[in-house]
Amino acid sequence: MKVLAIDDQKLVLIPLALRLKELGYQVETATSVATGKALIESFQPDLVIVDINMPATSGIEIVKYIRNEKKSETPIMILSGNTDDNIIAQAFDLGANDYMKKPLSLSEVCARTKRLIGVPNQMGSKKDFQDVLIQKRCVGVVIPCYNEEERLLSAAFTSFIKKNSGYHLCFVNDGSKDNTLQVLNELRKGREDFITVYDCEQNGGKAEAVRLGMLHMAKKQDLDYIGFLDADLSTDLADFDALVSTIESTDYKIVSGSRISRMGANITKESARKIISLSINYIIRKILSMDFKDTQCGAKIFHKDVIETSFKDKFVTQWIFDVEIFKRITLKYGLANAKKMLCEQPLKRWIHADGSKLSMKDSVKIIGQLGQIAIHYRANKKSKKNATTNFSNEMFFPLEKNLEV
Repeated sequence: MKVLAIDDQKLVLIPLALRLKELGYQVETATSVATGKALIESFQPDLVIVDINMPATSGIEIVKYIRNEKKSETPIMILSGNTDDNIIAQAFDLGANDYMKKPLSLSEVCARTKRLIGVPNQMGSKKDFQDVLIQKRCVGVVIPCYNEEERLLSAAFTSFIKKNSGYHLCFVNDGSKDNTLQVLNELRKGREDFITVYDCEQNGGKAEAVRLGMLHMAKKQDLDYIGFLDADLSTDLADFDALVSTIESTDYKIVSGSRISRMGANITKESARKIISLSINYIIRKILSMDFKDTQCGAKIFHKDVIETSFKDKFVTQWIFDVEIFKRITLKYGLANAKKMLCEQPLKRWIHADGSKLSMKDSVKIIGQLGQIAIHYRANKKSKKNATTNFSNEMFFPLEKNLEV
């Protein structure tokens, strides 16, 4: 029994194809409508599973191709994050046999496949896919690592990507002196489609590690959102997934985790660190002209179209680059629009991890770095303003400029 799965996101296709093969089906996959049509001709599938929301050409064209051009009765299952009632009605009117809305469990997809075309004569080996979810979005997560050999919670990461399809983790080794790189390469073995290791030979600091990782992940076409997370998982992966849920269901371009103490949340900080954090936060709010409660939480998710603005240029500071990101967004889009693009979301859990690289002495140094940011971006703003003024003068007084030349 043959199944053809068509989806532009490989992170969705990989676990789906793997599970169907385990059940004994022959499976081919395609990431575009054009390739899907070609495989329908050559592979002659017994079932076609197709997404609707694909770039260039909608998956609806596959339904039209099978029913109208091929005049075929091959069962068609729509597997899509598109919940538009008109699209769903159109799919059924054209001849789709089933419509499944992402996210949903892999087990349900398999059960409906069996209902449509039956069970293969030779069943494959049985593995535990019970809790695996097929997501409607694909997310890249950058995890900067410096001397994390002892603290890296490998099992937590592997368990998460096993149960949550649509995630690709990028571990950035920031010139570690210990065996972090070896640990990361071992972690990646057998999971190459879901884990990338980006190695920086020289230690450049967290800001540069995150920046390089974000730009690297932005090259992947099938990712909708890209974020970063601390390697010690002081913010856990479940909370990060909650940030992703917020950005995909709203118009926000950046959703930032916030370690705000509140009822029902497990937020722990050392008391001295908490006092310094409050002082630093007051200065940050003045620099940004925004009422941010916590800019420095190491869990943030970005819409792909603001990655270049946020990370193209090197950061002025090593630790508080988060403030620079928000400042760059403000300079690019204006303060009023920036406030609409940014969301601060309280976390359910944040634990100060032992072995944190940031000492109390380093925290005091941050005050100086904030001064650097204020001076740098004030000068940046003035230069942009002057450039705009010069451009206006050229537009309105071209003859006068020519005479001067």
